[in-house]
Amino acid sequence: MRAGLRRLIVAFVLSIVFPVHAEITVAAAASTQPALEEIAAMFEKNGGGRVRLVFGASANLARQIMQGAPFDIFLAADEQSVIEVHKSGHAADEGTLYSAGRLVLFVPKGSPIKADSQLADLARAVDDGRLRKLAIANPEHAPYGSAAVAALKHAGLWEKVQKKLVMGENISQAAQYAANGAAQAGLIALSLAMQPNFRRAGSYAVLPEAWHPPLRQRMVLLERGGDQARRFYTYLQQPAARTIFEKHGFLSGD
Repeated sequence: MRAGLRRLIVAFVLSIVFPVHAEITVAAAASTQPALEEIAAMFEKNGGGRVRLVFGASANLARQIMQGAPFDIFLAADEQSVIEVHKSGHAADEGTLYSAGRLVLFVPKGSPIKADSQLADLARAVDDGRLRKLAIANPEHAPYGSAAVAALKHAGLWEKVQKKLVMGENISQAAQYAANGAAQAGLIALSLAMQPNFRRAGSYAVLPEAWHPPLRQRMVLLERGGDQARRFYTYLQQPAARTIFEKHGFLSGD
């Protein structure tokens, strides 16, 4: 009994002197996955504690947060999702910009369509029947889906391609549809198209920024986020993290 009591006392003392880091739970837009996984791993390696990442479409994640989902930090692929979370009372402020995304036309190997930034061959493929399916993220949930719709309208293709669309619940799912040949092309995030598995699967061309509203991406510390979450939130704004975001195809959020 005494030995057991001593072990409990020692464990209690150690927990005070060497506290175990609580796990941080981060809700993030699917487009951020490659960059955020690298940043989280670097944070943990440097003694920052465990980070659990949950990826999805920004609007869906925002809705989950407003319904009480236990997240500490929210990184959206747009600004409005974060603003709505703040309005609902789940964040003390409207957060901060952390990056800006880019939209690309991705075509898998073997596709009859060529990747070009002006969507010229895509337009021809719509008319001559080469395009059977075009993958985009669902614009009701995903900012990259909304950007894709705007780009297609700018190119005068929206009316022609609506019946050919295959929609992913988020941009990662849309990218998978394009990469695995379920679609002959896809409008996806540059951050995903740059990844080694997508480079092996096909090629891409970056669309002009002026073709769609800016993909300004905002993040916020949520009301349940404690000191550990605050440290990671600050870490995401440091030069090392910004460098990783840029490496994965994101522009500076400034």
